[in-house]
Amino acid sequence: MSTFEWIIVLLLVAIPLSAMARRINVPYPTFLAIGGVLLTFLPSGPSWTLEPSLALALFVAPVLVDAAFDTSLRDLRNNWLPVTMLVVAAVGTTTAAVALVAHWFKPDMPWAAAIALGAIVAPPDAAAAVAILRQVKLPYRLLKILEGESLLNDASALLIYRIAVGAVAIEHAKLHEFAPAVAWALVGSLLAGFLFARISALLTQRISYAPSAIITQFGGTFMIWIIAERIGLSGILTVVVFAITLARTAPARTPARLRVPSYAVWETVVFVLNVLAFMFIGMQLKPIWAGLDAYVRMEYCIFAASVLAAVILARIAWVMSYGAVFRRLVAWGLFHPSRTAPPPTIKSGFVVSWCGMRGIVTLAAAFALPEDFPYRDLILLTAFSVVFGTLAIQGLTLRPLILALRLKDDDPVTAEAARARATAFRAALEEIDGDPSEEAEILRLEYRALLMRAETDPSGGVTSSELPADPLRRRAIRAARQSLLTLRDSEEIGDDAFHLVEEELDRAELSAEA
Repeated sequence: MSTFEWIIVLLLVAIPLSAMARRINVPYPTFLAIGGVLLTFLPSGPSWTLEPSLALALFVAPVLVDAAFDTSLRDLRNNWLPVTMLVVAAVGTTTAAVALVAHWFKPDMPWAAAIALGAIVAPPDAAAAVAILRQVKLPYRLLKILEGESLLNDASALLIYRIAVGAVAIEHAKLHEFAPAVAWALVGSLLAGFLFARISALLTQRISYAPSAIITQFGGTFMIWIIAERIGLSGILTVVVFAITLARTAPARTPARLRVPSYAVWETVVFVLNVLAFMFIGMQLKPIWAGLDAYVRMEYCIFAASVLAAVILARIAWVMSYGAVFRRLVAWGLFHPSRTAPPPTIKSGFVVSWCGMRGIVTLAAAFALPEDFPYRDLILLTAFSVVFGTLAIQGLTLRPLILALRLKDDDPVTAEAARARATAFRAALEEIDGDPSEEAEILRLEYRALLMRAETDPSGGVTSSELPADPLRRRAIRAARQSLLTLRDSEEIGDDAFHLVEEELDRAELSAEA
């Protein structure tokens, strides 16, 4: 089959695989990993190549922007300590453990290459865990910690990865030689991400055609990544700061007719990128596996299994040790946790330590290694094995573990969304209060009914109106949206509640513009 035909077949096969994953409540990358394994052993399967330097930009940049855009700064600040410990200490512990195991098995493997392998498999794809956690009503704070980790741990791991790969290229490199580059990457990426967001807002504010707006979003994402990498910055940190900064201003200036299709396209593209990443790695493994004799295959499998064990055990050891030390400091009175950041429990520690599934970042980082990198074939095979192993072992058992632990969710999002709806409908009523027309009176009756429902049924959403479209309704929706933005900016509600009510107002706005 031609390349085009194979792409169609692979995407069509991925649809039932993802549907099967949703049916049994596991992350869909679990089944994509199985598909990648099958593709490796398919006799007449496709054989495509991709420039390694493009892998991270193509597979990681859009995924990070999609995740960062929905990130709540309030929740990140409230949970800064556990998120920081996971992003820095847990990633560092895993990298060190894997590097030690790799160098023990392969003494001739350069330490820089072993550290690069550790950095590749260190960052968990917590988005896969969150897909399960949202189904079982995990405590909201635990969910936010894992989401914050998934957003930032890629930056810390790939910073180590970048230094290690550079050290292989420059033999006998000293730490002090990399220090200026690391400092520039950290500070420069923060500034560049902020500036790129401001420039993007100015350049795109006049685009009103949805396809043009969406193409501009993707083109801008790739260009920002490429520019950041070319000038020695961290592409990951730059696009994360870019997306978080943009998310603070975009909702106020983006109409529903642009936002709704944009969200749908981004969700679709992230799914397609996951499919292609697993399939590309499967294709790279095929010639590697075929070129090994039986003894070397067994040696590689033992090596990969050992690294997988190190990855799982290192995270468990760090998370449980952190929780034990934190609780001991609180018991001794040496640390006083705030109301928004209570001490971790043993049960929550079990859940966080088991949310270690690896995903698209690990695959892309392994694929992005230079062709002449030491032990590249072994690292590729090991990275895929770790992704497959964690998705199969932890992905399939995480939900039963959570159900067995009986953790309770206080569900603050529902309460915040109900308060936001009530505030929004009051603002809409105030906007049209002085209008004596019959249409305004009908609209006032409708919004009073919606306000009553919001106050009596906190979990009830709002459907789009069946009344005719009119400018008065659009004016009321603008007032409601402004009050919602004010609540988010003052941090009376979080981003989850904000996006929930924003979606309801988007449907009402589209109905009013029909």
